[in-house]
Amino acid sequence: MGRLVPAVTRALDILELFLDGDGTLSAPDIVRRLQLPRTTVHELVTTLAARSYIVQVPGQPGRYRLGVRPYQLGSRYAEQLDLAAEGQQVARSVAETCDETVHVAILEGTDVIYIAKVDSTHAVRMVSAAGRRLPAHCTSVGKMLLASLPEPQLASRIPDDTPLPGMTPNSITDPAALREALDEIRQRGVAVENRESNPDVSCVAAPVRDRTGQVVAALSISVPMIRWSDDRRVELEQLAAKGAAELSERLGHRSVG
Repeated sequence: MGRLVPAVTRALDILELFLDGDGTLSAPDIVRRLQLPRTTVHELVTTLAARSYIVQVPGQPGRYRLGVRPYQLGSRYAEQLDLAAEGQQVARSVAETCDETVHVAILEGTDVIYIAKVDSTHAVRMVSAAGRRLPAHCTSVGKMLLASLPEPQLASRIPDDTPLPGMTPNSITDPAALREALDEIRQRGVAVENRESNPDVSCVAAPVRDRTGQVVAALSISVPMIRWSDDRRVELEQLAAKGAAELSERLGHRSVG
């Protein structure tokens, strides 16, 4: 575990004070309750106010309440909880249809995190777990999510001059080759992983959109190579797209046309 940053800890301590009482505090209140120097509290309060984490109470000079930023963060957290719950339900429905392992994942930095998973009933199946983190460029869900990023965000996460780590001999480690693959994914609307994170498994994935149309997750179907074929891939691509569309609809997305 890394070292805790004292200034960040103190700022969070201040925010958590607003959970008690009437939800308003003055700088002297914070000094007294946290036993911090007045200068430190003044700097932290000024910073939190500048970032809209706290705001001054109208008509009460020197007193503060929580600002809009904590609400926005809480709303995003709630959205992720809903996404995981809805994703689990849709993944179960898709898995019942194809009897293969189904995942729903989100992008965090250059990794994907699986937030929902339903296993196949076959004796030979993929071993994985919700909460697992993998390099995005090595997975179908990750490539789908990377392909959905605006170019500036993609460039900041996948620099052209930095080789990518591989998980299998099939992993894409050249940024230029990855960009070509992402271009194809954008054109096709689905992503395919050919034994890039597991030498015995291939996957297909489709994008999940929220009510604004933004891609917020991807749904994948993973298949051991003993059950993989071109015909099966086409079938599963269609099923993944259908499942992703259902999950998108549950999140409030409405397709046009």
